[in-house]
Amino acid sequence: MLLDFLVFATPGSVPSAALAGLFGLLIGSFLNVVIYRVPQMMQRESDNYVAQESGKPLPHTTRYNLMVPRSACPHCGHQITALENIPVISYLFLRGKCIECKAPISVRYPIVELLTGALSAYLVWHFGSGLAGLAALVFAYLLIAMTFIDADTQLLPDDLTYPLLWCGLLVNLSGTFVALPDAVIGAAAGYLCLWSIYWLFKLATGKEGMGYGDFKLLAALGAWLGWSMLPIVLLLSSVVGAVVGIALILFAKRGRDNPIPFGPYLAAAGMIALLYGKPIAQAAFGLLS
Repeated sequence: MLLDFLVFATPGSVPSAALAGLFGLLIGSFLNVVIYRVPQMMQRESDNYVAQESGKPLPHTTRYNLMVPRSACPHCGHQITALENIPVISYLFLRGKCIECKAPISVRYPIVELLTGALSAYLVWHFGSGLAGLAALVFAYLLIAMTFIDADTQLLPDDLTYPLLWCGLLVNLSGTFVALPDAVIGAAAGYLCLWSIYWLFKLATGKEGMGYGDFKLLAALGAWLGWSMLPIVLLLSSVVGAVVGIALILFAKRGRDNPIPFGPYLAAAGMIALLYGKPIAQAAFGLLS
């Protein structure tokens, strides 16, 4: 019902954008589960693989995925009820604490929900509620999940980067954002670009400057935005990274030697490029000409 309304409502209308915002709040609640559980699922799979190869009993035998078991307080194990899982409202009602043990609940949960809701409303208002608008929502949701996972673990899971890449190619079969040849070249060029930088940096310093997940993420962005937008994405990600990095050093007292994941900056740059890449590129070329 909700998706039917989004598809057939007037493109760019305020009602469709408002409904998309409400839908985004619900998706944001689910993204919190994705952000928390996907790294744990990866770790459990790795632990079981190592144990199996070593001939030892599997350390994890219970089902654990995005649906099972039910969400619970990590401190006392209290299972979250439906009333305690209403986006933003439940957090405010509970005053940011578990109803059982009163342990604090991270403020990031409502932040992710609000971010997803606001971005959903804006994307539907910007692109309309047709294919471009719905595709942009998928693009945003995957990027939000990857941003927070990478910030927490410095990992960009294949389970998210590959779907983003394939979705970009499928969406552009009909030229929704760019022509399909541009999308295919963008995917290949995006991967090879950071792959080349990685190896040049490693040969020069003996250190790894970034992870393979960054290659795949830029490849996915190239599949959505086309090869011609890759310089803009890299420029924007460098600018965003520099601003955030300086802020962390100045205000969070973070040491310069502490590794900073590049994925969130690529994700932010990809979103900016999807919305405003063409005028930014025109302005950049205008300054150079």
